[in-house]
Parts: sequence; C-alpha cells; structure tokens
Amino acid sequence: MLNIALNTFKEIVRNKFLYLILFFAFVFIIFSIALWQLTIWEDNKIIVDFWLAMIEIFWLVSVLFVWSQLLFNEIEWKTIFLILSKPIKRYEFILGKFFWFSWTIFLIIVLQSILFLSVLLLKDIEITRLISFSLLFTYLKLEILLSLVFFLSTFMSNILTILISLSVYFLSHSYSILLDMANRSKDVFVIKFSEILQLLFPPFEALNIKDIIWSYSEFTYKFFLYNTFYSLVYLAIILYFTILIFNKKKFEN
Repeated sequence: MLNIALNTFKEIVRNKFLYLILFFAFVFIIFSIALWQLTIWEDNKIIVDFWLAMIEIFWLVSVLFVWSQLLFNEIEWKTIFLILSKPIKRYEFILGKFFWFSWTIFLIIVLQSILFLSVLLLKDIEITRLISFSLLFTYLKLEILLSLVFFLSTFMSNILTILISLSVYFLSHSYSILLDMANRSKDVFVIKFSEILQLLFPPFEALNIKDIIWSYSEFTYKFFLYNTFYSLVYLAIILYFTILIFNKKKFEN
C-alpha cells in the first residue's frame, strides 16, 4: 500500500485545483487577521464561528472537487490497469488511497487547528472542550464524506458523485427538520419510514456542535464517545461496501 500512497501523493501535488483552494484559504486567513481591529471582531463568538466554519468549508470543497477526482480518474484514464496488474489486491488499492487522503486531511487540519487555537490564545478567548471536540467532529464528518465519495466513485460519474455527496451533506445536517415534519404528519408509516431512513444518512447533525457552542454546553462525555463510535462504525460500513463493489467491478480496456 506504500506505493499506492506515494502515487496518490504525486496526484495530489499535480492537482492545480488544490492550489487554488489553498490560495483562497490563505486569503481567508489574511482577511480574518485584518478584520480583528474592527469592533465587530471583538465578539469572541464571531472569531470562533468564523475559523471553525472556514476549516470545514475549506475541506468540504477539497474533498468534493479534488479528492473525488482522484479515484474516478484512475478508472476513467485506465491507469488503474497498471496498478492492478501488479501484485496488489483491490482492497489494498482502496484502503491505500483512503488512508493517505485521511492522513493528509489530518495533518493539515492539525496545522489549521494550531493556528486557530493560537489565535484564541492571543485574543484571550477560553479554549473550551466544545471547541476542541468541534475540531474532532469536523474531521470525522470529513472522513465520512470522503468514504462516501469513494463509495459513489466506484459506480458513478464524477459530477454525480459531487452532487449526491453535497446533497447528503446538507440533508444530514438538517435531518431533524425532516423528522419533525414526519411527526407533524401523524402518519405512523411516514414516521417509521423517516426513522429507518435516518440510519442511511451520516450523523452529521449530531457532529455539528460548532453551531451551538455558545448556546448549549451541557454535553456529557458519553455524548462525544457515542457519536465518535457511531461515526467510525458508519465509516467502516461505507468502506466495506466500497471494497465489495470495487472487487466485483470489471474494467475494460
């Protein structure tokens, strides 16, 4: 899997869109620093919300528009034949790419988090456990989204993969609204169907604690442990089905 990881790294480095995203991320950082002198940016909530949102949006765009291309391009450009012709099992190919992407995301999020937490220290803003767990949950959301992108890329076009992944991302963040609508209908079938359907969607809403950092803090550690465990199980299931489909996929010259 080391060779797959190195090959993946070269693909990432050659991707010009990634540099465009990095450029805009850098512009956002400079923009936020420049605005700290304004009165509105004295509000701690705005500073924390801005940085957490910036980190998540940056990686959301990266996963959808950069990472989604890499597996799809291997299949579309037939370079996968060169890889699979070597003594490499298909599950090693999938896991090698996935874990390298995950490691890349982890390292850069750590760097972004260090910069973010440094800003909070400079502004004398308390670093609460909710801020720390929000960074962890952001990473878990991105990992699940990445696994979903891999899963869809095995049998869908790049455009469809992006559109469906983006739809799932937004729907999963507002699934409680759909459940509330189902409960208001008072139709037992609709309510049960909505509850079952919820299992198919990633737990993004539960992981989205950055929106309530300043309004609610009564979280127990069981909440964090449960959602972390649930996310890892969901991630493992998606990867399992990705490997299952990829193993049965036939590639034609």
